[in-house]
Amino acid sequence: MSAFDLTGRRALVTGGAQGLGEGMARALAAAGARVVIGDLQTDAASAVAASLGEGHGAVTLDVTDDAAWESAVGEATAMLGGLDVVVNNAGVEISGLMTEVTTAEIRTQLDVNILGTALGIKHALRTMRPGGAAGSGGVIINVASVAATIAFPGIGIYSATKSAIDRMTRVAAMEAGKLSYGVRVNCVYPGLVPTEMGTGLANDMAQLGLFASPQQAVETVVELTPSGRLGEVTDIADAVTFLASDAARFVNGAGLPVDGGMGM
Repeated sequence: MSAFDLTGRRALVTGGAQGLGEGMARALAAAGARVVIGDLQTDAASAVAASLGEGHGAVTLDVTDDAAWESAVGEATAMLGGLDVVVNNAGVEISGLMTEVTTAEIRTQLDVNILGTALGIKHALRTMRPGGAAGSGGVIINVASVAATIAFPGIGIYSATKSAIDRMTRVAAMEAGKLSYGVRVNCVYPGLVPTEMGTGLANDMAQLGLFASPQQAVETVVELTPSGRLGEVTDIADAVTFLASDAARFVNGAGLPVDGGMGM
């Protein structure tokens, strides 16, 4: 059996109704895992789960709500008969100059990206640790961003939230190890991928006057990337699958750049 084989594993992916999250859900399922998608877009999440085939499912999840997390993790655990992998992917990006950012924009990104990930870590650890509803250990994978490692204009608050995810990842890994939870905690730093969010970011950069056009913004990113291209959904999804697998059994408390070298 390949070390990348996830047959028998049970996974919850947040924000899996579209974009990177959908790609992650599909990659985990293709590797043999049974997947539950947690998302506020219930119909879209259910459609993705149905397209994965029998044994997969979807639950409604507002990642900023503690009670919603408790319910969603409980539903996913019951649906799958356990829980081995939690991917904290749900996130938002609101572009803006530091001189113009609003309180509402700051709070939205803090709530979804930092609070949402913190609650995901909390409930995943409670469920996977000894005595928890699943109780056999597991893997938590948080989605940060190359924005956590570079100074790209127009995304100051977003960058800060993704840096916070990196720090929470490392502290959670240390706590889980010290308390013998048997849970590995890692994060990935995706580069720019032309999903709906990624395309919107390029458009925002032009509207803010930081680049002459969306195309120039994209070209600048490519120029800063040694691999010479934008990322693809499968690039990020395959990295998440690796971290979920036994191939990464001694990878813990780490941040894995999946950015073509942009953040080096």
